[in-house]
Amino acid sequence: MEQTVQDFKAYLERITMFGQAMSILAYDAEVVAPKGGIQARAKRAGFFSLEMFKMITADTAKKLLDDLNPHLADLDKETKAMYRLAKKNYDEYTKIPPEKVQAFAELTSEATEVWANARKENNFAAFSPYLKRIIAMQKEFLELRADEIPEGGKPYDVFLNDYEDGMTIAKYDDFFEKLKATVVPLIKQIANSGKKIETEFVKSKVDIAIQRELSTMLATKIGYDLDRGVIGEAAHPFCSGAEKTDVRITTRYDEHDFLSSLYSIMHECGHAIYEQNIGDDIAGTILGSGTSSGIHESQSRLYENVIGRSLEFWQYLTDDLKAILPDGFKNATSQMFFEAANESKPSLIRVEADELTYGLHVVIRYEIEKMIFAGEVEVDDLPALWNKKYQEYLGITPPTDADGLMQDIHWSGGMFGYFPTYALGSAYAAQFLYYMRKEMDVDALIRKGDFAPITKWLEDKIHVYGSMYTPNDLMELSFGEQLDGEHYAKYLKDKFTALYGL
Repeated sequence: MEQTVQDFKAYLERITMFGQAMSILAYDAEVVAPKGGIQARAKRAGFFSLEMFKMITADTAKKLLDDLNPHLADLDKETKAMYRLAKKNYDEYTKIPPEKVQAFAELTSEATEVWANARKENNFAAFSPYLKRIIAMQKEFLELRADEIPEGGKPYDVFLNDYEDGMTIAKYDDFFEKLKATVVPLIKQIANSGKKIETEFVKSKVDIAIQRELSTMLATKIGYDLDRGVIGEAAHPFCSGAEKTDVRITTRYDEHDFLSSLYSIMHECGHAIYEQNIGDDIAGTILGSGTSSGIHESQSRLYENVIGRSLEFWQYLTDDLKAILPDGFKNATSQMFFEAANESKPSLIRVEADELTYGLHVVIRYEIEKMIFAGEVEVDDLPALWNKKYQEYLGITPPTDADGLMQDIHWSGGMFGYFPTYALGSAYAAQFLYYMRKEMDVDALIRKGDFAPITKWLEDKIHVYGSMYTPNDLMELSFGEQLDGEHYAKYLKDKFTALYGL
């Protein structure tokens, strides 16, 4: 039995190494690789994906799983968790032919670079053929995975469960309806409040070089270890890397919107700090990453919004910030920065949306994805549908597809079902704040710029466990309850009621 466990872990380590290599290659493709190498990079991505797929589905993997199965009760918790994830991957991957896996990896690798260029050129027609092929392949995969559809559910439920264990259309529909019940009335009250927030001053020009300096300063202040990380630039900010000693983030810069990169850094640092604080005993293993998209997103939203958009954060940061910003900011106060950072109004870009309207951006893409996989809409109709929903939910219409349905990278990577976790992340973050306040004076710590106790609390409750537990099990272990969206609703209502004097 002991030898079987050793062989099992050694086999998983090989698979994990391939995954780490693929992550580094993906970062390279997004940040520094030459444009002329798209085809070759796509071929490499397909090769590594196929090799990884072969290892996950090999007879050797099946034998190890079969040999361990009768002895699960005798395994330690780490090995048992490794078995759970390996078995889930094996069961899923054995349903899809290897040649399809390779073809999909090559397609999405190429499509991601096509999307980046198409977005720059506002050319949906250049991207749409790739999107059609991606959706067609995903529908084919869903047919092969039909036995995973929950009773009474639909094919899209399978993708939702991939990114957040246990989530379904029914659960998301209920969650989003409750969210809209809080958000929609607040948006109307704010529109009728008559309060005008000064935001022009934050549009003053800030050289990219200064913004890069600010990004490094801010990342260091909040706890991102640059000895084990790096800050790059990409069309869409993201976090990736191999394991806790190599966690990479990216941002993008706009000379007339420095807050965009500031909050991009805060967001991606939240992801990165999670990865850098994975427990040493499971680092570099199949358990050595965040447990789910929703829990991962909770960390980025907590640093970006709960901390980064608080008045206390701006009371701490303003003087240091003004020391490196140009003269156009010399009269700005912490209250002015706080209000400008939290102005609530309909906007086109999800990653730049305020906390209150953010959820509606998620709802729109979620509802469109449901329609795609229910066969209710074709790719060529997506731009018009997108614009219609933005007008319906937010009262605005994107002037271009670059500002509309092409704004996010997810579809080019075939990541359907991922997007709704962005809203879960905000809900989890509000719930964590509720419990954190029971143990420490969070506002006082932020006001002093003392983020270490906050990060240590998150590390002890969440980070250190990696993927040891499912989201539900982690919540029960650390907080004694499941996700409760009421915390999020109260957080939003309290914050924006006070900000706008409602």
